[in-house]
Amino acid sequence: MEIEKTRQLQISQYNYHLPDDRIAKYPLQQRDASKLLLYSGLQISTFRFSELPELLPEGSLLLFNNTRVIHARLLFQKETGAQIEVFCLSPHYPTDYVVNFQQRRQCSWNCMIGNAKRWKGEPLQMQIPVNKGIVGLKVEKAGVTDSNDTVVQFSWDNEEFTFSELLEIAGKLPIPPYLNRPSEAKDDETYQTVYSRFEGSVAAPTAGLHFTEGMMEQLRQKGIRTAEVTLHVGAGTFKPVKSETIADHEMHTEFISVPKETIEQLLHHSGKVVAVGTTSMRTVESLYYIGKKLGVNPGVSGHELDVKQWEPYDGTPDIAPRQALHNILRYLEETGQQRLISSTQLMIVPGYEFHFPNAIITNFHQPQSTLLLLISAFVGDDWHKIYDYALENDYRFLSYGDSSLLWK
Repeated sequence: MEIEKTRQLQISQYNYHLPDDRIAKYPLQQRDASKLLLYSGLQISTFRFSELPELLPEGSLLLFNNTRVIHARLLFQKETGAQIEVFCLSPHYPTDYVVNFQQRRQCSWNCMIGNAKRWKGEPLQMQIPVNKGIVGLKVEKAGVTDSNDTVVQFSWDNEEFTFSELLEIAGKLPIPPYLNRPSEAKDDETYQTVYSRFEGSVAAPTAGLHFTEGMMEQLRQKGIRTAEVTLHVGAGTFKPVKSETIADHEMHTEFISVPKETIEQLLHHSGKVVAVGTTSMRTVESLYYIGKKLGVNPGVSGHELDVKQWEPYDGTPDIAPRQALHNILRYLEETGQQRLISSTQLMIVPGYEFHFPNAIITNFHQPQSTLLLLISAFVGDDWHKIYDYALENDYRFLSYGDSSLLWK
């Protein structure tokens, strides 16, 4: 699709009525007891998520996003009594998530500030009770990013604790704003996937919340293969498209990391490929454009490999998906790296050509959201039939809601 035609898509065409009582405020007690809508292109039917292993062809490859949600919300009290929320979005320095989380004295993050007008820039303090006494955590403003987020400098007075440990103790889990409730202790478990491993997200890859340890074993026994990618989900995932056309919507940028092993699995896999969630889909599709850049200029590296919002629609000649993967593997071997680390701003909208997945497992998304645009790109206008069916058959919507398996 031509880029200008794509950019002029009207977001009003991707709207539907979602009553508040259809938004799941809490998860089901048993993760895999949720409903599963199966769309095969010919018909729509209802199953239980626990039946998923029987619905997947033997030899399929499931792609999981193994990110872990952090306690990103920190609440500071000013001497006046005003409460300031510091919401950690992404590392500023050190920029590497793992290295930043392991800092023992100071680090800085790009943050959103709640009640920002009441914080004039003076240092704010928090006393954190720990098993060995008290840790004093201080925050100071240190600048503004290009996207108008606030750079916040953190420092603390006890090097026995890493920044990751302090966040876990003092921070609050950032559940979605549309739940209209504070986070609760049980969200710490239910708002994480059972396979989460790498800290960094401020929102869960919610398609994965339905999987249990038992189901993962069932999948292995059936011969279903699995591979992992990492995309740290940012707060922008909840950002609605407020412009009339998608041309004026700036897609959020998110960190991605893909191990060499996963790229090799994709390259040599001959069966069906199923993305578990929109984040896995955006990550694996981003590989295509990174491989495409490396084909044009094998010498590119670093931020030159980052995937921009409109790259898929710029009209440059395509290459074979497998060639893109070969290019990445050559790059990793030449640079001695075991995983590809980059970022993606990829915006998947109707007219997009998919390169790897044959199916997606995903929840039901908000009206007029970029996530719904992705689903429409994957199944076409049938998204209307899918969502009408879900509404008519008492499906639960959004992060803690029911799921679907959509075949292309």
